Amino acid sequence: MKPTLSFILPVGLCLPLIASEPSRPNIVLIISDDQAWTDYGFMGHPSVQTPHLDELASRSLLFDRGYVAAPLCRPSLATMLTGLYPFQHGITGNDVDGHNNRAVLDKSLRESFYKQPNFIQMLSLNGYLTHQSGKWWEGSYQDGGFTHGMTHGDPARNGRHGDMGLKIGREGMQPVTDFIDLALDQQKPFFLWYAPLLPHEPHNPPQRLLEKYNKPDLAADVAKYYATCEWFDETCGELLGYLKKKGVADNTVVLYICDNGWAAPSTNADDPNQKLWKAYAQRSKSSPYEKGIRTPIMISWPGHLEAGRMVDFAHAIDLFPTIAAVAGIEIPANLPGINLLDAEARKDRKQVFGVCYSTHNVTIGSPDDTLQYLWCVEDQWKLIVRYNGKDTTQYRNLHEWDSAPFHLYHLRDDPHEEKDLAGEHPDIVDRLTQAIEDWRNRTLPLAETKRDLTPRK
Repeated sequence: MKPTLSFILPVGLCLPLIASEPSRPNIVLIISDDQAWTDYGFMGHPSVQTPHLDELASRSLLFDRGYVAAPLCRPSLATMLTGLYPFQHGITGNDVDGHNNRAVLDKSLRESFYKQPNFIQMLSLNGYLTHQSGKWWEGSYQDGGFTHGMTHGDPARNGRHGDMGLKIGREGMQPVTDFIDLALDQQKPFFLWYAPLLPHEPHNPPQRLLEKYNKPDLAADVAKYYATCEWFDETCGELLGYLKKKGVADNTVVLYICDNGWAAPSTNADDPNQKLWKAYAQRSKSSPYEKGIRTPIMISWPGHLEAGRMVDFAHAIDLFPTIAAVAGIEIPANLPGINLLDAEARKDRKQVFGVCYSTHNVTIGSPDDTLQYLWCVEDQWKLIVRYNGKDTTQYRNLHEWDSAPFHLYHLRDDPHEEKDLAGEHPDIVDRLTQAIEDWRNRTLPLAETKRDLTPRK
């Protein structure tokens, strides 16, 4: 039985339906979960082996200076969906009030979020079959506008951030391959959201992979993580191989991004602030530093794109306009991102921006109530501005140690942000602070453009 779409199109958005055409390209979006920008073979890692993603990179537009809007899965994924920053779509953290009353408090947050269009809705309304697997926070797959999927989102059945969808990759690929077969049988173009809980914890890879990385010079937490990175790569190989087996690889656009970075706690053992947090390294996931927000972004489209490593910035806000361009769909006028296939638009972009909020506090209707950082990257300079938003959970230990109002780094000379140059270059701090203020005034909802945000002193 063909499922019924249950989402409601936001008021004011009217889309012309396009007749389904098998010649329109299929689209696959691969999203890894909790993986640092360094941890791939094609990014030069000396140990992590990712042969399938390396091969994808070799035939892609590869943006090795890609960024996400927020260093945490839920707001990061919400930005990919809507093409909006977290303060625009409203989802700034994973929970409204930590573990308290999650299901009830989340309902109004999702209702507010779905007032914004997302590219899944638009693809489904324009003749694509669309499938969700893996991480998914916003209710069921039907709520998001998918025609098919795995996540039920029912709190009574422990539905929260993917539920049944989190089996993908870890327990095989059949739901995805069955969907591809269905779309081909119906001669429909398809979109696939493949966002497995990989290499996210639990780091429990197959023993054969763990044995490859169990070496005297690697800490146990690092070895398990590296092996899980390769496990994720293997699942990508299964997916890409199936497209080739079915004869549709040449008519399929494949995009890749990671939702946020991650690093093992043992890699930060010399940092006295690491004692505040045991789950992962400080200044990685949940932080505005490069190991929290930077990711490679790739686009492969055989016969249409010439492969190459790009010097331009790419950003998660660009996925919506890029996917819409590939599918021939008009985008909402308020999107701040660019079509990454447009070389002139890439060339014109001089700066990228993003945010970091409290991870498990959200103030609905007032997102900046929980703001911790804003950041800007321009050429090789990166400015991080510190704020002091509300955080009532234990996750405040991820940032409460950071008392400096500004951090400035030169990323070419210092890619791991070890030398803060804010005191040496006050002119650059002032200029990039103004750039952040100008960006916020361009992108905040009109009712909030005059909000006064004062950096932490």
